Formats: sequence, structure tokens, C-alpha cells
Amino acid sequence: MKKKIIIRSLFGFPMGIAIGYFITILLSLALANGYYSPCAPELISAMGNEINAVILQTVLCGILGTGFAASSVIWEIESWSIVKQIGIYFSIISVIMLPIAYFAFWMKHSVVGFLIYFEIFVFIFVIIWITLYIIGKINVRKMNGKLFQTKDNGND
Repeated sequence: MKKKIIIRSLFGFPMGIAIGYFITILLSLALANGYYSPCAPELISAMGNEINAVILQTVLCGILGTGFAASSVIWEIESWSIVKQIGIYFSIISVIMLPIAYFAFWMKHSVVGFLIYFEIFVFIFVIIWITLYIIGKINVRKMNGKLFQTKDNGND
């Protein structure tokens, strides 16, 4: 288990950076009127210049990727119920995501800003989880169908 966590963490850091960079491109396309906006203007102000802000955001995205990747081993603990897996996974990624979002100025620095960001975070988590759950159910049905086909072919 420890080896899986380490390997996933090492893979997660560059993946977090890549995903973070991709998100800045999407946000720039949607909101920056033809310009590239690498990070929140508030982060640039807080860091003193754009390069320092980009470096901090890059490191934070890497840490975020590491946390998500490392905590994914929770889904492989078969002795835990799905409810326990969801609760612990959600708790871990919340503890990682919310401070990073705060420090990167991805949310307004107020109680309302935090609550709005948390609502969006929960909504995205639920949508992703439901999607993965449905995909899993479809895959189980397909495997069961193949199993029954194999069983029926063996009786011929």
C-alpha cells in the first residue's frame, strides 16, 4: 500500500501541474478576452509579480495532484464500505483542496467566498462520483453478461 501511495504521488505531482495549466488555458479562453491569464490577479498582487505567482500556483497544483493521486488508494481498500471510502476520500481531498484554493486566490477571501467555493467543490465531486458509479455499474453488467455467456457456452 505504501509503495502504491508513493508511486501515485510521484505521478500525481506532474499531473496536477498539467491539469492546473490546462485549466488556466480554458479559463483564459472563456474569460480573458484573447489574453492568457496564468493565475488570479489577487495572487499576482500578493506575490509581488506574475512569475512568483505562477511559481506558487504551479507548486500548489503539483501538491494538489499529489494529494488526489495518493488518496486514490482508498478506493482499493476492499474491507471498507463505499460510504466509508467516500467519506474519508472526500475529507482528505477537502483538507488538501480548500487551503490550496484559498492560497491561490481561487476563492474570495471571505466566509461567503469559502462557502460558494465549497458548494461548487461538493457539486463537482458529486457529479464525478455519480458518473464513475454509473460507469462502474455498466462495467459490472458487461462482466456479468460475459460470465453468463461463458457459463452457457460451457453447458452446451
